Amino acid sequence: MKYTLFILFFFFTFSNLFAQRDNYSTNSKKAISFYEEADLMIARRDFNNAMQLLYRALEKDNDFLEAHNRLAFCYGILLNLDGQQKHLEEVIRLDKKYKYKNAYFLLGKVYYNQGRYKEAKDLIIQYTEFPGADKRIIAEAEKFLPKIEYALEHIAKPVEFHPKPLSPNVNAFQLQYFPVLTADENTIFFTKRNGYAFYDDEDIFFCTKDDAGDWSEPKPISSNINSQFNEGTCTISADGQILIFTSCEGRNSFGSCDLYITRKDGNEWTVPYNLGPEVNSRSWESQPSLSADGRTLYFISDRAGGQGRRDIWVTQLDKDGHWKEAWNLGPDINTSEDEVSPFIHVNGITLFFASKGYEGFGGYDIYSSEKESGGWQKPKNIGYPINDHNDQVSLFVSTNGQNAYYSFERRMNGMPNQSLIFTFEYPENQGISKISNYITGNVYEIGSNKPLKAKIELVDKANDEVVSVFESNKTTGEYFSILNEGGDYALYVESDGYLFESRAIALNDSIGHSEPIHEDFYLKPIEKGERTQLSNIYFDVNSDQIRPESFNEIDRVANFLTKNPSVSIEISGHTDDTGSEEYNMQLSINRAKAVYNELMERGINQNRITYKGYGMTRPVSTNQDESSRQSNRRIEFEVLSR
Repeated sequence: MKYTLFILFFFFTFSNLFAQRDNYSTNSKKAISFYEEADLMIARRDFNNAMQLLYRALEKDNDFLEAHNRLAFCYGILLNLDGQQKHLEEVIRLDKKYKYKNAYFLLGKVYYNQGRYKEAKDLIIQYTEFPGADKRIIAEAEKFLPKIEYALEHIAKPVEFHPKPLSPNVNAFQLQYFPVLTADENTIFFTKRNGYAFYDDEDIFFCTKDDAGDWSEPKPISSNINSQFNEGTCTISADGQILIFTSCEGRNSFGSCDLYITRKDGNEWTVPYNLGPEVNSRSWESQPSLSADGRTLYFISDRAGGQGRRDIWVTQLDKDGHWKEAWNLGPDINTSEDEVSPFIHVNGITLFFASKGYEGFGGYDIYSSEKESGGWQKPKNIGYPINDHNDQVSLFVSTNGQNAYYSFERRMNGMPNQSLIFTFEYPENQGISKISNYITGNVYEIGSNKPLKAKIELVDKANDEVVSVFESNKTTGEYFSILNEGGDYALYVESDGYLFESRAIALNDSIGHSEPIHEDFYLKPIEKGERTQLSNIYFDVNSDQIRPESFNEIDRVANFLTKNPSVSIEISGHTDDTGSEEYNMQLSINRAKAVYNELMERGINQNRITYKGYGMTRPVSTNQDESSRQSNRRIEFEVLSR
């Protein structure tokens, strides 16, 4: 539809050209013959042969105004700005009677798309001042001039931008594009293609970073994913365990291109499967971007029901792990123009995307918007010269907001001939209000150090909300999770047959400049005498009143006992050495009893739980400073029977 409108607009702006088939500017009958034969080719949309004939006409008379105008039209249809520019300039040079005054507007648009903003503005204003200028084009010019004013204003206020290509190991092919990275920036995935020919295959490749920070040679991701058909534009969960990618043929699909999902099982990727009719349609779906926890998916589709032709759509996993029916992101983000290549930052609230529908510098620019309670903020152009008159259509910003990655298409003689992946330091003030860090480590069985597959939940204690649910890798025991600045989290690790473990993680507002957190877990089997600390149960000072943020942890204990009905436990209270033995003993008893009572209220049989206070008699640290004393102030439970 949009291409058809584009063609119609060109015919409309060149309408006076097609209305006059005589009174040519040349006396060369041969030139006129070539010209009129070219007209027949244009009517059949055979633009290449038409252009050959028009050039033959110009060989007979290089000042043949109408031939230059036709060539400008053909180059415009073929989206070749350099060719269009050359012949529009010739039209304006030769057209002393302003027969083709529309050329001023068209050349102004070409200059805008070449980054020649002042010249563009002058030409378009000149067109609007012509007597008899077409009111429809004037209306188009009035929409276009604010974009030029925006570009002129903002190129005078450039942001810091010093891109450099990644190593030749990454940029090993003629074309590599749409880079995405794991949140630790140690693995990069990208689409690889050997050339621009129709038959050139697209596949997904990856590189890993060694301890020295050097990238490995690229490898195909998996024979389960890459095929003889095209696999492209992919997205990876923050932990590198879930991959969603685009495939356009050769698989069980609903339309021209669909989205498929695969998961890492140990060191292998599972056979991909289609995300289903709730996500894919009979139309074109591509360019996915997955949230850090793998539960929200943004993507591009040209299906009906959007704001324009290509829009950003979104879907989420429901509580049963099924994708909901996708919905359009709406007019806060999408415009009547095309939006492409969404990227949701690991913080879950900052969305980057490319669009032609907002004020910018020409072609596709990259914008950012942040999610609020009522919707999305007005998209913000991320600035010049990150954006310029060329198309910018892919961006990945690191977890801490400091590094960015993108692909850039090099051109020769106006045509693309190579695409490389670059990186640069992302400007601090360009659209990320909340940056992130991450926690990683391994889950083992205590004693044997055998890696365990465990379910891990990250809970925001402020609102008792589960932020993410994920698993450790069954082969390595490795896990990974994103942490946003200013968060106060509880982390729970559980595996069948083992006591669960919990940690409290409080983060300040400068975590983006901190080292990642590493925390290993050693799970104890459910056996008599084994104990686990309840790290997220809190009391007010010198009080046995349980604070509300503790209830999630008490729920975990209740759920553990429900899943293991033969297990009985003792709730034990412990203090530091501040105060008298008698006071601390009674305080520890009262706190253990408070937890005991909460478990009773949750339906746990009193025959399965007891409580006891130990005061300061079982320290786990030295009591020499506040940190060690805090470690000693704790609630534990011990298995009494299995």
